[in-house]
Amino acid sequence: MISRLRGRVEYLGADHVIVDVGALGVMVYVPQTQLSSYSLGQTLSLFTHLHVREQDITLFGFDSSEELQLFLMLTAVSGVGPRLALNILATLPPDTIRTAVVNEEVGLLTRVPGIGAKSARKILFHLKDKLDISDLESLAVSPMSDDDAEVIEALISLGYSVIEAQRAVQSLSKEASGVEERLRLALVQMSQ
Repeated sequence: MISRLRGRVEYLGADHVIVDVGALGVMVYVPQTQLSSYSLGQTLSLFTHLHVREQDITLFGFDSSEELQLFLMLTAVSGVGPRLALNILATLPPDTIRTAVVNEEVGLLTRVPGIGAKSARKILFHLKDKLDISDLESLAVSPMSDDDAEVIEALISLGYSVIEAQRAVQSLSKEASGVEERLRLALVQMSQ
């Protein structure tokens, strides 16, 4: 089992990176958010999971062991394969996934392409049993309002990523009310 990989970035693909490890070039699939932070020639160290299927051997890599553990938890859910788990981690940061689990926010997971409401409920149910109780208590927050959900949807439709939209909404003052006002303030903040 390959559990960690260290080497120099030789190639950046659409969903993977090739890492030069001595005389070998190893293809590692990584979340899009990580991929955008890499550059050619950069030395990186990745926590990895080697996924073996009938005629396919694939290596998945993550910057932190926390992301790797969450990836493994996601792949343990029936119907969630490694590509979908990687897509979830590329769309939502680990803290957002944990918050969704704690608050049972199906809407956060359905923003991930390929996940419907039924799959999101299954993932939330499965992860709630797997996450550490102390993590759950520290992340308990009030659920997202309908206005905030609409603002996030509007920002996504304008071309912002889910992560950017969520960060913008989370940083808004609670005094700003109404979808239009919150959207205007989010756009002003994101343009700075």
